[in-house]
Amino acid sequence: MGALYFGTINVRSIKQTTGIQNLDIYAYFSEVVPFPEKEIQKSIADFLDRETEKIDEMMKKVETQIEKLQEYRQALITSAVTGKIRV
Repeated sequence: MGALYFGTINVRSIKQTTGIQNLDIYAYFSEVVPFPEKEIQKSIADFLDRETEKIDEMMKKVETQIEKLQEYRQALITSAVTGKIRV
């Protein structure tokens, strides 16, 4: 619905007489909205699945690196406090 509004597809079915927008339900439901063919929709969905999987893997790697850095930081602090290294 938001995409239709921002794409100005359903603007014709919006009536504004008193400063408040009203939706002409009959005009709204008679609007023609283009959709890609099923094969194209499936290829887009498959592409998005692959790309989000890559992003998820990168996020896991970053989270692992953050955890290792936190452990390293804690080890450095412990070593400095116990006198094992000189600061």
